[in-house]
Amino acid sequence: MEKGQRGIRSWKKGVVLSNKMNKTVIVGVERTLRHPRYEKVIKLQKKYYAHDESNEIPVGAVVRIVETRPVSKLKKWRVAEVEASTVS
Repeated sequence: MEKGQRGIRSWKKGVVLSNKMNKTVIVGVERTLRHPRYEKVIKLQKKYYAHDESNEIPVGAVVRIVETRPVSKLKKWRVAEVEASTVS
């Protein structure tokens, strides 16, 4: 890898569930998969703590988060961009 380049970082797309903490949002990421035995499509949701430097993202906004160095004990993701906001 050349100097100044970073590796490919993983990213996820989800909805902001909470913004009550300072510079932190909780993002819910939903994925679907087929049950291995019953073949039914099921939805699973996982919560990620993401760093929000601007502290202005509203609840319900669709955001893209990228993996980053650990910011705190739980925060290992940061908000890369706000794709859609529900505030009118």
